[in-house]
Amino acid sequence: MLGRRSAVAATLTGGALALATLVPYGGAAAAPEDRRVPPPKVPTAVGYGGAVASVDADASRVGLEVLRKGGNATDAAVATAAALGVTEPYSAGIGGGGFFVHYSARTGEVETIDGREKAPAAMPRDAFIDPETGKEYPFFPDMVTSGASVGVPGTPLTWDKALRKWGTRSLGQSLAPASRLARRGFVVDETFRQQTVDNAERFAAIDSTAELFLPGGSAPEVGSRFRNPDIAKTYDLLARKGVNAFYRGPLAEEIAATVTAPPKTADTDLPVPAGWVTTEDLAAYTAPDREPTHSTYQGLDVYGMAPPSSGGTSVGEALNILERYDLAEMNDTEAYHHLLEASAISFADRGAYLGDADHVEVPVEALLDDTFAAERACTLDPAAAQPKPVAAGDAYDFDGVCDGPTGPGVTAKDTENLETTNLTVVDRWGNVVEYTLTIEQTGGSGITVPGRGFILNNELTDFSTTYRADDPNRIEPNKRPRSSMAPTIVLSEGRPVLAVGSPGGSTIITTVLQILVERLARDRTLPEAMAAPRASQRNTASTSAEPAFIEAYGGPLTSLGHRFASTAELGAATAIEIGPDGLLTAAAEPWRRGGGSALVVSPVD
Repeated sequence: MLGRRSAVAATLTGGALALATLVPYGGAAAAPEDRRVPPPKVPTAVGYGGAVASVDADASRVGLEVLRKGGNATDAAVATAAALGVTEPYSAGIGGGGFFVHYSARTGEVETIDGREKAPAAMPRDAFIDPETGKEYPFFPDMVTSGASVGVPGTPLTWDKALRKWGTRSLGQSLAPASRLARRGFVVDETFRQQTVDNAERFAAIDSTAELFLPGGSAPEVGSRFRNPDIAKTYDLLARKGVNAFYRGPLAEEIAATVTAPPKTADTDLPVPAGWVTTEDLAAYTAPDREPTHSTYQGLDVYGMAPPSSGGTSVGEALNILERYDLAEMNDTEAYHHLLEASAISFADRGAYLGDADHVEVPVEALLDDTFAAERACTLDPAAAQPKPVAAGDAYDFDGVCDGPTGPGVTAKDTENLETTNLTVVDRWGNVVEYTLTIEQTGGSGITVPGRGFILNNELTDFSTTYRADDPNRIEPNKRPRSSMAPTIVLSEGRPVLAVGSPGGSTIITTVLQILVERLARDRTLPEAMAAPRASQRNTASTSAEPAFIEAYGGPLTSLGHRFASTAELGAATAIEIGPDGLLTAAAEPWRRGGGSALVVSPVD
């Protein structure tokens, strides 16, 4: 379908013009202060001049306003991310980290910043072992709700570095709209209230968290206005004194003190063990540039995030396997069978090889090699699902010949949580940002830095909790835990045609992969690809799948040997497609996680 590269941009825009009539506006007038309903969310917007897509309407509006005032994609992305730190404080914020992928219209290059959290220098390999029992702490809530789970945050430095490399505005200018939003407050919706209720026990265990997020001892009511003047003051501090005010000085001392002596309430039954982050760890943190992963699919160039993320290699390897088959000519059962099997294979290799490349050897080039993909595809039976877990391939010795499995199949134990957030921005000049950021669990560690308005991450639970010397994701000091975040930018003949990313823990990889396959190989429009029911095969005996997927495709796939476990929803993606003459189709989730918000500067009527 996409072998003719000259036709790619036009093909990718198929359906966009028809969708334009469904989009009433690209933005909306500011709502009055006494509003008691959240601002409307429009999941698809079509137009010109720049676009923003995120999970939150207030945050998307902040980004759109930056674009309208002449800011570029990086300026808008940082401003949107800062606003998400206000309205989505349980998914993202300056207490966490993420991966920032940028395409420059001027140079034609894709570059990335690694803002992943780091383990402190004193983190022991038995960090998550209860000294009294000698066994792992129960993962939730004990292991998560702890100073021991907190890594050195990378988000503030990521914002500052991105703005210095590609932005036109200062950090202070980019934080100002979010600071105003925090003081004015946002209208609580069902999702925010339910997330608070779901974490009430954890939040009540921490004095500072209970004070901020459980006012009066209960979750904020839907329709009430939630204000966070503490995060506004913290943003103002960074605006005045720069990002060093986070990593050095009084705020750094407060962060370290909060981690090493969590302010837990006297009557909680949760252990809330202390962690190891020090002021020295904060001062030593860096957000390095990483060479993006690069693979090709049907003549398109697919760029993603390199280790410590497993997203770029896993998505790329699965696409390399799938490229050997004509998915466009297959029926639904055949296409999804191949998708699930390719995903299982890539996850087998992810578990065997992926970790922080600064600490372990990761054969990135081999994992994205077409010859390696040909050899891995040998195990894919078009007529039957292979038993799971499947074995990893040998990334150090391959020739594309079908030699059979090289060892036992092993499923990597994943503890990445489903709640993260993602945003996509394109500006009038054609610059693109795909940015995934997180504090890990819904509500992170549950520990709010007193008086500062933000929750610290629990990212260190992404390490393998039991130490094994041959595990690439084993706990080590100053190491970044493996991530599945997969911010992805697709180019055709050097120009961007699609950017996509999602939250969802290890299901991020399968969500991004499925959206790419639906759009690029199965000729769905971008909104159709976003709305299609999802399944997530991660080299496990059962495939996690949304009820609509099981209802529509489960029967025929089960006859091929697939087994399914129902899950309410998978992912909460955002994406923007760039068509001929700069026509933008911005897409967010129509319903997952309460739906998302897509806005364009100049909508098409």
